[in-house]
Parts: sequence; C-alpha cells; structure tokens
Amino acid sequence: MNSDIVDLRSFYSTTLGRVAEQSIGMALASVWAGIPNERLVGLGYALPWLDRFGSDAERVFAFMPATQGAVNWPPSRPSSTALVFDEELPLVDSSIDRMLLVHSLEHAENPRETLKEVWRVLSPAGRVVIVVPNRRGVWARFEHTPFGTGRPFSRGQLNELLRDANFTPSAWSEALMFPPSRRRFMLRFHNILERSGRRFWPIFSGVIVVEAQKRLYQGVPVAQRASRRVFMPVLTPQGAGRHARESTGSDPKPAA
Repeated sequence: MNSDIVDLRSFYSTTLGRVAEQSIGMALASVWAGIPNERLVGLGYALPWLDRFGSDAERVFAFMPATQGAVNWPPSRPSSTALVFDEELPLVDSSIDRMLLVHSLEHAENPRETLKEVWRVLSPAGRVVIVVPNRRGVWARFEHTPFGTGRPFSRGQLNELLRDANFTPSAWSEALMFPPSRRRFMLRFHNILERSGRRFWPIFSGVIVVEAQKRLYQGVPVAQRASRRVFMPVLTPQGAGRHARESTGSDPKPAA
C-alpha cells in the first residue's frame, strides 16, 4: 500500500508527526556532511527536511512519485516540485550532488532500478541519503503512520541493495526509538525514550538512516527493466482519488 500525499501531509501536521520529524531530523544531522552550494533533490516526501537541510544549497527540488501525488513547494516562492516516475528521473547524467529519499524506496516498484537511476543522476562525488522503515521496529507494524506502509528493510538488506546498485554505505543512524502512540502522555517521554533507545535498543528503531557514496570503479551492467509504466493525467484533486473511491466505491475515469 502506497502513502497518499493527503495522508502524509495530515500525519506530519499532528503532534506525533512533528515529533517523528524532529527525531528523523536528528538522525539525518548525524550523517549529513556539509557540501557548499550543492544541488539537492528530495525524492518521495522529503519536504519537512528539505526546508532544514536545503537552506544553503544552490538548488533544491522536490520530486514526488506519480503514485503518491504532489503538492506545491515551497509555498511562498516559485514551485520546485515535480511529479516523476522514480525509475526515469527528468535529469541529465551526473547533475545532482545529493539525493534524499524519504517515503520513497519502501514504495518503489523495483528498489534496485530506483537506486540505479539515482546513481545515474548523481555527480561522481555524489551521495544519497535514505530513510526507510526498520523491519525489526514497532513503527512498521502499525498502519496509522506512513512508516507502516510499503516494504520495510533490515540493515543487511539495505546494505546489499546499495552495493548491488554501486553505492558504498558510509554512515548509518537510527530514529524513532519511541512507540508510535498518539496519546499525549506517551509523547511527553519521547526525548527520554529516544536517548535511551539510541544507547540500548538501536536495532529496534522505527527507521534506518544511511548515507552512501556513488561508486565509480565498477561498471554497471546494462539490463532491460522489468517495470515500465505510463502515467496518464486525470482531472482529480491532489490526493483525492483514493478517498473518492472509498466513498463512491468506483474508480475515477481519466480525462478524454
């Protein structure tokens, strides 16, 4: 099940969502090396962290998968958002310094092909930073948060996937050490649980964060992609397609 753009925005506007955003932001800061005047792209739903980590970048773009939907960003300036297919990004080779993947890889139809496309658009010294649900964590088991949808990963699975796509993992971190409870009295202790979890139970974190560098000394074999999709635009308000189907029991028809 893919996360819808409406559900993602709604989650991060809640108290639990804001606390989750802070926790992931701390984990990203621990692996985020400064690159002056970098060209940064967020793939998936990375808006809460692009605002923070993209302030010193030369250019920042927010790429959102067509299966998820898109919103305008940033709200007060010309839009830097694009609706994309994650296996065919609208970028030339070696044009981006860093890519941030959040709510992306776990929903990819073919994660290996997605990472190969990320490899293509990254510069020779480019880096990718990935946030994915932890297979061993509690957050992957509850669907009232976006981390309970899609395909969770273990650290070993993510490491193997990155190496197959010619990336070398260079730094790891964890976030969301507290349970995904919406009760306020539980959220009051999230700082204590977060600090304790990083020390005593990092293996059970809600998400895994990894930074990997593009590897150049090994050739990438050319293979025909198994997944090919053509997306047709429909006259449906952003994120409303799924809710409309639930209320009417029918699928929206594409525009003529």
